[in-house]
Amino acid sequence: MDYKHAGVDIEAGYKSVELMKEHVKKTLRPEVLTGLGGFSGAFSMERFKQMEKPTLVSGTDGVGTKLKLAFLMDKHDTIGIDCVAMCVNDIACAGGEPLFFLDYIACGKNYPEKIADIVKGVAEGCLQSDAALIGGETAEHPGLMPEEEYDLAGFAVGIVDEKDMITGQDLKAGDVLIGVASSGVHSNGFSLVRKIFEMTKESLDTYYDELGKTLGEALLTPTRIYVKAMKSMKDAGVKVKACSHITGGGFYENIPRMLKDDTVAVIEKNSYPIPPIFTLMAKKGNVDEQMMYNTYNMGLGLVIAVDPAQADAAIAAIEAAGEKAYRVGSIEAGEKGVILK
Repeated sequence: MDYKHAGVDIEAGYKSVELMKEHVKKTLRPEVLTGLGGFSGAFSMERFKQMEKPTLVSGTDGVGTKLKLAFLMDKHDTIGIDCVAMCVNDIACAGGEPLFFLDYIACGKNYPEKIADIVKGVAEGCLQSDAALIGGETAEHPGLMPEEEYDLAGFAVGIVDEKDMITGQDLKAGDVLIGVASSGVHSNGFSLVRKIFEMTKESLDTYYDELGKTLGEALLTPTRIYVKAMKSMKDAGVKVKACSHITGGGFYENIPRMLKDDTVAVIEKNSYPIPPIFTLMAKKGNVDEQMMYNTYNMGLGLVIAVDPAQADAAIAAIEAAGEKAYRVGSIEAGEKGVILK
């Protein structure tokens, strides 16, 4: 008896590492001091000594049951982007610059090519956010997970000068709310998605005219990464007063997290286009509007608040970074919460 017969293939693990090296190398920043395969990743903080009060910010998350679609479609090269996005977007919301990322893949059986595909997506997400992929772990769990399935999670660390942190403390009535477009469902609410649509290869391969693609392609579209949009605004001199990453819990849970106790966010529902995937989901699943806005991003992956005098500059900077932005509402005095009208 040996480890391989017990269900863990060490040689497959070695092959996975070799296959992923080409993707990892693309993400390395000058501050990275160690190579792939060490017991830990080292990252120099020398460049950040000029900050008055350098402050580390971190984020950790996974992809959730969106992975089920990747299994059904046997497409694994974009799900890593989602994992990175869920972590680095949270760091960007605090005003931070992502520095490095680590991933964790738990699988029933190590298929080296599949693992390399997953890491390819993780590396792409790191490239989009200028974060270095400095380490990770692939754990084979025979008997605990089905051989064809895996779980994916990640952890990111960023930095911000304390004086530049986005806290919402300067928020006041009259500030403008700007929404940054999402790419679709992103990585939240897939437990409901899987109840609305039949989860079969045939269903996911069905083409919908209103989507302009198959259902599976629409649902598996990677989460947008907003790090460069946030940096573009900072470089343009725009002060972001408050910021919310619209994830699980939609508008009603996430937007209040950026508000002061005496402020309310008023969102105009018709101020931006709602992606057709949400209209299709609401119709197919008979999901009421309240539940849609309480579960999904409804087309806005990021909502920020700025002074009215800087609204145009903020939109210009966001769009210069390749994203689409809209004036979607304003801050008013009142009990903390969200009003949709």
